[in-house]
Amino acid sequence: IEINPNFADAYYNRGFSKDNLKDYSGAIADYTKAIEINPNYALAYINRGISKALLGEQYDAIADYTKAIEINPNFADAYYNRGFSKDNLKDYSGAIADYTKAIELDPNHAKAYKNRGILKEDLGDLNGACADWKKAAELGDADAAGWVANQCN
Repeated sequence: IEINPNFADAYYNRGFSKDNLKDYSGAIADYTKAIEINPNYALAYINRGISKALLGEQYDAIADYTKAIEINPNFADAYYNRGFSKDNLKDYSGAIADYTKAIELDPNHAKAYKNRGILKEDLGDLNGACADWKKAAELGDADAAGWVANQCN
């Protein structure tokens, strides 16, 4: 199938399909083409970042999430994903800051509460962890609900 060379969404969608097939390098190539066509395609930056993160390229992923945030500073998932990559790089304070921003933008972001709670527990703040896990559990996260039952009063 021939793709219109000026249709960024076609490249984005093909990249998304490649992601689902675990062809992360192919997905990155398509997201990159979508970004070349539309340099303000925040979602293409986020998904390219996810593909890079899945390939272990955390610093490059962070750069993509940061660019998405520059384009759309209200994109909670960009902060969440950047926090996840920072967490993988052991930048715990940076990860907590990004998870917190994701929660500010989307108070129903269960994964951000859950992951921030994990970091708080790792840093010795069980009360803070429990507060985050309780909120994640209220939002339907089963893992967090189990941790509340086992570790929190």
